[in-house]
Amino acid sequence: MNIRLLIVDDEALARARIRKLLALEPGLDILGECSNGPEAIAFIREHRPDLVFLDVQMPEVSGFDVLLALPAELWPAVVFVTAHDQHAIEAFEVHALDYLLKPFTQARLLSAVQRARQHIQARDLAPLHQQLAQWLKSSAAEPAYLGRIAVKTGNQTLFVKVEDIDYIESAANYAVLQTRGGNHVLRQTLNHLEAKLPPRLFLRISRSIIVNLQRVKGTQSAHGGECLLILEDGRQLLMTRGTREVHERLQYPGNPADDWAR
Repeated sequence: MNIRLLIVDDEALARARIRKLLALEPGLDILGECSNGPEAIAFIREHRPDLVFLDVQMPEVSGFDVLLALPAELWPAVVFVTAHDQHAIEAFEVHALDYLLKPFTQARLLSAVQRARQHIQARDLAPLHQQLAQWLKSSAAEPAYLGRIAVKTGNQTLFVKVEDIDYIESAANYAVLQTRGGNHVLRQTLNHLEAKLPPRLFLRISRSIIVNLQRVKGTQSAHGGECLLILEDGRQLLMTRGTREVHERLQYPGNPADDWAR
């Protein structure tokens, strides 16, 4: 019997890559693809796939939220797909059937398929689902945000730690990561990237800029009632978001950015 498979990822290229890598794998029927959490919830309810490759970091409705929105008896075998850091991976190793850390190889993908196939055929998913459900409902399953961002440079892929970013600037359909070591261009919109960044560390100060709060030295009034954000290295960023919120985030003793730093 073939395994009925669903691919869930908000990035079209990521979905296409999984489909391509699985194209020659026997015994699989790819039922479809979903680009967001609500689509995935509806698809699983209607089609009951055997296996789902489920992206964790999706805007608004995460991969975790998808499972929490469904009764456990409807859960398929789940392989989480993530670009998160080692802390999240350690949790997946304990509680999940399997996971894929982006960017993954075809061999690693097929290994996850084989592991899932064994559990599906043995019909022993219930204990795994019970353990996963307990973890999802606990504080351990906090929203998974990016710990590193993969940046392609020529034939190399660099992984930039999010805490090393000074600020991120929009450039049409691209986002430019400004770091002390140089700039990196991503083919992603600022809105798309904002949903994947830890809110305790980053704040959007205008339509075109997201800043790392740990890099902020202060604020300064400018002509015309405008306000500038001053970074530690002296760079100035125009801020259109209310200064009150920024000041509270920077001076409040329980500043989430300080929690991240610890």
